[in-house]
Amino acid sequence: MVYQLLSVAGAILILTAYAAHQWGHMATEGAPYQTLNMIGGLMLCITAISARQYGFIMLEGCWTLVSAGALWKVTRGRQASA
Repeated sequence: MVYQLLSVAGAILILTAYAAHQWGHMATEGAPYQTLNMIGGLMLCITAISARQYGFIMLEGCWTLVSAGALWKVTRGRQASA
């Protein structure tokens, strides 16, 4: 039950970021977008690990790492310009 709630919450975070971007409310280059993607991907990756779904572990693990890298780049860019 806990993993089901975790997976639904993770999917909601990723879909919220996607919908907000599609509707023009959130830029993909911003920290909020990348944060939602990173946390959502991590939640889904944890769920995939618990179920030993290796394809989804790879997908969501990469999603999390790419989002973390983009978030680092965004926040580092802000620090450099400040």
